[in-house]
Amino acid sequence: MLKNDRYTYRVTWSEEDDEYIGLCAEFPSLSWLEPSPEDALKGIRQIVAQVVTDMKKSGKPVPEPIAVRKYSGKFMVRIPPDLHRRLAIEAAESGVSLNRIASDKLTRQEV
Repeated sequence: MLKNDRYTYRVTWSEEDDEYIGLCAEFPSLSWLEPSPEDALKGIRQIVAQVVTDMKKSGKPVPEPIAVRKYSGKFMVRIPPDLHRRLAIEAAESGVSLNRIASDKLTRQEV
């Protein structure tokens, strides 16, 4: 296992495979199947550790864990002009900024 492993893992049921699948957000091409969720998590963590070790040995850049990345809280998103207009109208009618309307809508979607 990796020392100070800070990668983002998820275990979910795979109906197609009839097993639990372990995933790592920073390594989307990797997965690990097991009958139990605990073993799926253990398996994906082991394979990520092996891949990180191999990447370091070969001098390849290793993905930074999402948990330690710094985020500004800003990102650009493109939307259709008619949606932009509707949101601007909603913001004006509510007496808040367009940014506030968009943020509220994203929060309600539980992104």
